[in-house]
Amino acid sequence: MKKGILLVMVLTAFLGCKNDSKSKDNSEPGEVQEEKTERQNDGLVLMKGEFVYFADAAVLQTSSNSIYGVVIDAKMHELNDLAQPYKKEPTDYVHVEVRAKIIPKPANEEGWPYRVEIKEILKVDRSQIEDEVIKLGTE
Repeated sequence: MKKGILLVMVLTAFLGCKNDSKSKDNSEPGEVQEEKTERQNDGLVLMKGEFVYFADAAVLQTSSNSIYGVVIDAKMHELNDLAQPYKKEPTDYVHVEVRAKIIPKPANEEGWPYRVEIKEILKVDRSQIEDEVIKLGTE
């Protein structure tokens, strides 16, 4: 009987120490899930989401529904050039994976609280959002 109780206690202790990986789905705006990359100590964050650049405004919406303004620079234009083959219309989103630096927006400007400055482009692909869009028009 004592061995049975001891066995139950050991199993309970073992199962209680299990490491649970918890996701940050309830994160605050501006808080990004950081994924480890090869060069993780350089202060950059791996970001996956939908990118669009239209009429001098660039936006990145991540899978956690956080929205960031994108700093318009040479790297952003390079990303936009890579995205063109996947777009049917100029306003179409493109799925991207980038390594970027998150910076707060200046206090005197309008827009989202945080911006991303793209430092490295990892992947550009067709967006799944375009399959969900309903377009209205007159014929």
